[in-house]
Amino acid sequence: MDAITMLREDHRSVEKLFKSFEKAGDRALKTKRKIADDVIAQLSVQAAIEEQVFYPAVREKVADMNGLVLESLEEHHIAKWVLSELDGLDPEDERFEAKMTVLIENVRHHVKEEETELFPSVRKALGRKLLTELGDQLAVAKKTAPTHPRPRMPDTPPGNLAGGLVGATVDVARDVIKGSRRAVASKTRSGRSA
Repeated sequence: MDAITMLREDHRSVEKLFKSFEKAGDRALKTKRKIADDVIAQLSVQAAIEEQVFYPAVREKVADMNGLVLESLEEHHIAKWVLSELDGLDPEDERFEAKMTVLIENVRHHVKEEETELFPSVRKALGRKLLTELGDQLAVAKKTAPTHPRPRMPDTPPGNLAGGLVGATVDVARDVIKGSRRAVASKTRSGRSA
């Protein structure tokens, strides 16, 4: 799959989550927390692979897009801060819904710019063969990308490559421990011993 098609599919996946969050009722706190966790994971991975693979390739091969790539990096930076604040925030917190709303608005703006301004120019400049190779690189990067935001981590190579690997390793351990705690809590609630 070519890089732009893959990134568009990722955008659609996140948009579905946004719509689910917006449709969830005011009292659907567990559902909203689950959706927020999915959004955090998906956007963390997408930001990482764009920063590690896609944006560096665009900066190297499409000279007149450098300004838009830099703006995109700044939009990622802001989104990662909001994601980091949402990560683990109690859905009953008065700021939870507001933070998700701001995140959704910012990401929708970012996606619109990428899809209407950046992607057409990149597709024209790189062509099918290079975009397919870039898509393969994105697919590989997805496998080792962090699933939690790291707004203080560098967003350009080589710092983001090393930081991304360390972050992904920490995230796997964190998610395994969190999953283990959920399993124990679930067994305890259902009356089984842990």
